[in-house]
Amino acid sequence: MRFSKTTIKYNFLFVFFFLLFFANTYAQYVFKNNELPKKISLHQYVAVADVGQRDLDIEFIKKHFASLNAKQLKTESDDLGFTQNNFWAKLELQNTTESNLRYYLETARPITDLVELYIVDAASGQITKLVSGDKMPYHERTFDNHKTIFKINIKSKSQLTLFLHLKSDGEVVKMPVLLYDADQFIETATDEQMFFGIFFGVLMITAIIYFFFFIGLRDSTFLYYTLYVVFVGLLQFALDGYFYKYITPSGGWFSNHAVLFIAILAVLLSGKYSEVFLKIKIHSKRIYFLFNVAYVLLIVLFLCIIFIPAVLIYCYVLVNVFTLMYLFLIVFTISYLYYKKKPVDTLFSIGIFFLILGFIVFILHNFGLVASNFFTQNSSKLGTGLEVIFLSLSMSNLIRNLKNEKNELNRIALARSEEMNDLKSYFLSNISHELRTPLNAITNLIDSISNEVKDKKVIKNCKIIKYSSHSLLSSVNDILDFSKIEKGELQLEKAPFDLLKMVKSIKKNAQRRAKDKELDFQFTKSGTFPDLLIGDENRLSQIINNVLSNAIKFTSKGYVKFDVEMQIKENHQADLILTVSDSGVGILKDKMDRIFDSFSQNKIDNKRKFGGLGLGLYIVKTLVDMQNGIVDMQSTVGVGTICKITLTFDVIERPEAKIIAAESEVYDLGGKTILVVEDNSINQMVIKMITKKWLNTSVLYANNGQEGVDALKSNAIDIVLMDLQMPVMDGYEATIAIRNGEAGSQNTNIPIIAVTADVMEGTKLRVVEIGMNNYLSKPIKKETLYQAIKELV
Repeated sequence: MRFSKTTIKYNFLFVFFFLLFFANTYAQYVFKNNELPKKISLHQYVAVADVGQRDLDIEFIKKHFASLNAKQLKTESDDLGFTQNNFWAKLELQNTTESNLRYYLETARPITDLVELYIVDAASGQITKLVSGDKMPYHERTFDNHKTIFKINIKSKSQLTLFLHLKSDGEVVKMPVLLYDADQFIETATDEQMFFGIFFGVLMITAIIYFFFFIGLRDSTFLYYTLYVVFVGLLQFALDGYFYKYITPSGGWFSNHAVLFIAILAVLLSGKYSEVFLKIKIHSKRIYFLFNVAYVLLIVLFLCIIFIPAVLIYCYVLVNVFTLMYLFLIVFTISYLYYKKKPVDTLFSIGIFFLILGFIVFILHNFGLVASNFFTQNSSKLGTGLEVIFLSLSMSNLIRNLKNEKNELNRIALARSEEMNDLKSYFLSNISHELRTPLNAITNLIDSISNEVKDKKVIKNCKIIKYSSHSLLSSVNDILDFSKIEKGELQLEKAPFDLLKMVKSIKKNAQRRAKDKELDFQFTKSGTFPDLLIGDENRLSQIINNVLSNAIKFTSKGYVKFDVEMQIKENHQADLILTVSDSGVGILKDKMDRIFDSFSQNKIDNKRKFGGLGLGLYIVKTLVDMQNGIVDMQSTVGVGTICKITLTFDVIERPEAKIIAAESEVYDLGGKTILVVEDNSINQMVIKMITKKWLNTSVLYANNGQEGVDALKSNAIDIVLMDLQMPVMDGYEATIAIRNGEAGSQNTNIPIIAVTADVMEGTKLRVVEIGMNNYLSKPIKKETLYQAIKELV
């Protein structure tokens, strides 16, 4: 077929304009009124040219870009390779709207050395240069952000040509070209900050906690793990541009090589931690040798970066290769140990799995073998975060194993408590709680036995047991008070009390103890004593008892004097002056400034000779300080000690007493039924002993909260005695269920009394919050229990 010249001409023009049209749409992004994007990747409109080591200027690039063999970007974050070459990219933007547009352009990784953006206005030919990159001082960046961000203003009805220049020192070069409007930029930045904050926060907290464990346990595994967490966090910190922004903003040699140094140390520490944790040296000498070879290779690479700059271009690739090598070595080791049936912590294996998964995706992303998105870009963070969580859990197993192997549970608990006051308070609170439960049975059993037997020898032995039990209970209370002081939970009550009545009771007990040691006990009082004082009677009694107990304990022969003086003041106030003096061992002058510290006694020999926890005077000083009082201690070694305490109280007159006929001690509930919800059989037995002589009283028992709720559904109950710590359903849950009507609408307001060995202030507040009517602590006194029940039914 033959064509005329005219036909050929028109066909040529058609093809020309067709190609021109599609070439323009390929190289140019057009903003339209109804299609203004909030976020878009412009990679399909970008052409990139690799110009090698040539340092070209913008004028040359403008004129000759078409001859540079540029290639279109294929993905949102094309991998341009591990290279030191220069890259130039071209992008055209056209604004067809009537509005001026403001966008944020994100490109290049934060660790890219140099990023230059040239904006060429098509109408005026004016060129605007914007710069970024971590090789220049941070303040020289055009836009203040840890990432490579440029702010672009596009005037209405205008066309811009953007030229991007990228150069790195051998690290992999990525070429995202993302455009955000202001709202989307802020939203994206906020989401990233939250994600990064959680990630770095978890790493920081983990590092601090396990550093404390290292201080307490002195086991190198915790040190390697802490350092590993620190450096893997610093690596992510550097890759995201934060290291450059906050630590080395002035740039320089160290800043340019920080990513490599930190990456090498992170990889080395991950290997060392795994080697020590898995005890490779014990289980396999060959694998241990391989680990040491890997350490040497990393150290050589580290030295090459410092002393042989020419190899820098290969170092980034080698770090990624060594990371994979280490991960493979760790996986091989775990597999070998499983094969040899050696102990391997499952949580450790799971943690390593997530680390491997995260870093494999991260490295594959570096090599451009996986698509670029939020998850692949942050896969190392996700993997590291999950790894740290599971490795931290595995550390708890390591702690338990260390305790079993070394058989030093008390030493470890004490060492850890010195470094972590919260752990110390938690330990003391729990051990005290456990001691109060058997004490509850002992004291009530002894009371029951002493009331039933007639043999004087048995009665005497019962008194000794009762005295010892009260002594132990006093020590337990000191421990609990110490825990409350440490947590800032110790509180004072204010109620009227009879000072003389309390002092007489304390005096009798002190006289008995002094007589047992053949000491001369002297008691004097002076001044005008008001009818009633306003304050905390129990805490004042504790102050006096602790000081008297110390005086009697540290006095082997001679005397103990107890003087109480009252000085009436104006405004219905009075000063109470308590003076306790003894002829005991005395206190050295250089020990006086520490005598009120916790766990303190005069000297270490005294702990064996005299016993005690060393908490008495510490609690005394704390209680006196809480009441704005004064403690003055004077002592001479071999002569004795004088302790003088001054406290101020409000005073009130005693109301006129009504004459009430004496009533016999008869406990009669008039046909009421008590439900005891208690899982401990010993405590159930104690309640049975107390209530067996009560008249017209029925008692039912439930072994946990769920049984208690069920018992209320099928029985007519008048009051509930509720333990707090029980299996299946605890006392808190059971009370909430009862108040919500799960035990029947008729029982929603039934009186409930908490009966527990937990005497912490938080527990007392909690039982009130959930609707309990009263609170009793173990050991239980029968008079207190009866009175509490009687008031409610």
